[in-house]
Amino acid sequence: MLQLYAHPFSSYCQKVLIALYEHGTPFALRQLNFDDAAVIGEWAALWPIRRMPLLVDDGRTVMESSIIIEHLDLHHPGPARLLPGAPEAALEVRMLDRIFDHYVMTPLQKLVFDRMRPEGARDPHGVADAQTLLDTSYAWIDRHMAGRQWAAAGVFSLADCAAAPALFYADWVRPIPPEHAHLRAYRARLLERPSYARAVEEARPHRGLFPGGAPDRD
Repeated sequence: MLQLYAHPFSSYCQKVLIALYEHGTPFALRQLNFDDAAVIGEWAALWPIRRMPLLVDDGRTVMESSIIIEHLDLHHPGPARLLPGAPEAALEVRMLDRIFDHYVMTPLQKLVFDRMRPEGARDPHGVADAQTLLDTSYAWIDRHMAGRQWAAAGVFSLADCAAAPALFYADWVRPIPPEHAHLRAYRARLLERPSYARAVEEARPHRGLFPGGAPDRD
């Protein structure tokens, strides 16, 4: 059976969990709790960089959420592919996957990690830059989503697996403005998708981990 080293509250882990649930693929979760030395030791031995998620498939280790999802699509396919077979469609999916990871998740992480710093070690300039990038990304994605149900290629895909946790947490930290109606509607659709709704519910007991406190919604 596949083994996934992950934590259910992690955005990049949720990205992979969505794909597993979309495919209906059985797997064993090796939950990464830092008070569980045995599991942490296994994970560190497999991947010394110690970034999650990490997939182990019949002795093969697969790192990085986007690559894990492509691996699942190739070796454990489900009812529909998350990366389309047509090259142009696949290119669009990969592009949107990168946009959500780099231009939503990256500035979001900057804002979250800054909350975790001691008061005197915070980075107001970096936070301002991250807020600007996130605002610019919101506006671009809102225009992109006009007339679309899903992010790319007309189907639920790897791009939507990336979008769901990125937009979920980003809206907690820097709410999506009301004028971005297409983006807000897209986030709502992602929350209604059974695969992501399941991931959100599984992560709910861990909301106390969110720096500054999780909002009482979603």
